Amino acid sequence: MRSKAKVADGHHHRPLEGTATRCPDAPAAIGLSEDVFPERQPIPSDRGFDWTKVDLPADGVVENPGNASLASVFFSPAEARAHFSELRESLCWEERAIEIYGKRLLQPRLVAYYGDPGASYRYSGTLFEPHPWTDALAHIRSRIQDAVGASFNAVLCNLYRGGADSMGWHSDDEVELGASPVIASVSLGASRNLRFRARRSTGRRHSTAVELGDGSLLMMTGDLQRNFQHQIPKVTAARGVGPRINLTFRRIVGLPETADFSSRPGRVRPATRIDPSRPIPQIDRIPGVTSADRTEGDS
Repeated sequence: MRSKAKVADGHHHRPLEGTATRCPDAPAAIGLSEDVFPERQPIPSDRGFDWTKVDLPADGVVENPGNASLASVFFSPAEARAHFSELRESLCWEERAIEIYGKRLLQPRLVAYYGDPGASYRYSGTLFEPHPWTDALAHIRSRIQDAVGASFNAVLCNLYRGGADSMGWHSDDEVELGASPVIASVSLGASRNLRFRARRSTGRRHSTAVELGDGSLLMMTGDLQRNFQHQIPKVTAARGVGPRINLTFRRIVGLPETADFSSRPGRVRPATRIDPSRPIPQIDRIPGVTSADRTEGDS
């Protein structure tokens, strides 16, 4: 995902205070298997789920735009509640600073990264080394793989603590994901709108929105990441917005032999878990670090 900084509205976050538990160290990268996932494009229609094709903006139309399809009820309400509660309490949530155009910015959400050994992932100057799969994440992955006929070796988890947490415009187009990545995005908890816009347009870019509800599964395939960006915007509502967990399963296919990230910043230390149940603090600017609603990635 290629980044473009956008200064925010002045809300700044830092790691929540309280008891912190040490997360297990991420395994060292040992090299990826050569079993590269074939780039399947169709979404199966005979596996017991109702798929709805997501409307994409018409401007910047290309011959093969890619596909976004939504199963609004992939997990039952009871399953979704159970998964949300377990993942919120058990995952190694952390708040990270990423680098965009030479500036260190705090992500306005909590993140956790899990996957197979060697499935390292880098974006916005930060290297994510995977924690080992938890039983809950492995179970969810198995359910999705059985349903859509794809295989995944990593998942980026995002915890939006409320409406002030967000995700900027981005495309999931890192070299580690291959030319036409298949992304499976699970939503648990509060509903949020995901917006799409064309990456290139001859005029003013328009966007379309799809509501991602509790227990839903969004599949993004084909050349979608090459042609479109997506975001989770901030929400300002009098009644407030509850927390939401998003799991984006993907397959890391490795880096070209010529890729050299050794001089880039952002390799992270073993994470210290942040208590996700505490309110989002409203604080003054942290010296050297700011928080912004910007273009960066993953949803």
